Amino acid sequence: MVDTDFLTHTLANGIRVIHQQTDSPVGHLGILINAGSRDEEEDEHGLAHFIEHSVFKGTKKRRAFHILSRIEGVGGELNAYTTKEETALYSTFLTEYYGRAAELLSDILFNSVYPEKELKREKEVIYEEINSYKDSPSELIFDEFDELVFDGHPIARNILGTRKNIGKFNRKSILKFIENNYHTNQMVISSVGNIEFSNLVKLIEKYFGNVPLKHRENGRQRFENYIPNKRIITKDTFQTHCILGNVAYNSSHPLRIGLVLLNNLIGGQAMNSRLNLALRERRGMAYNIESGYTAYTDTGLFNVYFGTDKENYEKAVDLVLKEFKILRDKKLGAIQLSKAKKQLIGQIAISTESGEDLMLTIGKSYLLYNKVDAMRVVFNKIEAITSENLLEVANDILAENQMSRLVYL
Repeated sequence: MVDTDFLTHTLANGIRVIHQQTDSPVGHLGILINAGSRDEEEDEHGLAHFIEHSVFKGTKKRRAFHILSRIEGVGGELNAYTTKEETALYSTFLTEYYGRAAELLSDILFNSVYPEKELKREKEVIYEEINSYKDSPSELIFDEFDELVFDGHPIARNILGTRKNIGKFNRKSILKFIENNYHTNQMVISSVGNIEFSNLVKLIEKYFGNVPLKHRENGRQRFENYIPNKRIITKDTFQTHCILGNVAYNSSHPLRIGLVLLNNLIGGQAMNSRLNLALRERRGMAYNIESGYTAYTDTGLFNVYFGTDKENYEKAVDLVLKEFKILRDKKLGAIQLSKAKKQLIGQIAISTESGEDLMLTIGKSYLLYNKVDAMRVVFNKIEAITSENLLEVANDILAENQMSRLVYL
């Protein structure tokens, strides 16, 4: 099946495949699973991430060293990540090793044995990861803000888990989580590289086709009844760290792309974002100021983060809220809107130059929506956004009385 620029195939067991052919000598292959930290039970907090670490620690036919060496020994890379809603295992390699990568990813996902000796060692690694996070207030504040906004809901819990919970995990708890959450119709194999699609499908059928069919529908607990909250925590830090934000559109909301554009305008990656100009360039108040928007299946989160001297904190907050008010009260002019669209379109186009990023992006889109829009379709959607759309988004998301705030003072 041809879906504009992307080729797709579904195995008999429900695992979906998406591929974009390139002429690069480097290939990228990954498997994305619609299961993350929000799918954990309370006593499983941290388990999805622990599995992501432990999956490399030995299979029925390979020890940990052999897993790492299988791809890295030929100059490639093997990696993984966990988010609130997904887990990904992926590899980058010279195209001639597509078969090796496919076989290895299948082996570690479906044949890992999780030896207790290796699990014990990996727990120590994760304890250090947790400690490292706690030493970085500019990272820790994002997790604690999630806890503030999504209070009591599984999305609120951080991905790393707690030392106490991790200490209790064993092979049995890993296999239980996999049984409950790793279903074939919730998996996508994503590929970007110089391989004919028919040859790729043969490899995927060979290494993934015999996996037993196991289906589930999304049964996640919806997040509802958001209550704005404010918390100030006294910490011994050189800067005051502040994050403020609001719940936002879910991943299927018709105004989601409008919020992506508005977020980029407010505090996106470019140095000419409104907040970077207002706080850093004009006043020297902050080294780092950024805004972010994360869309989940049933909700979303918009936030702004900055670090500043304690004496500048109140003024910095006022400046952020002032920018929000301008965007709520006044439509963007035609020239401003056109520049904002061009900037976002350019950033998206440049990001696709990274084969690995493209492979993960199309894989996630296919996992969520069962389709991937071609680049020109995405650009047309951005071009279709009106100043009225952005005004509506701003009044939905940037309402001052709906903002939660967390401060490390």
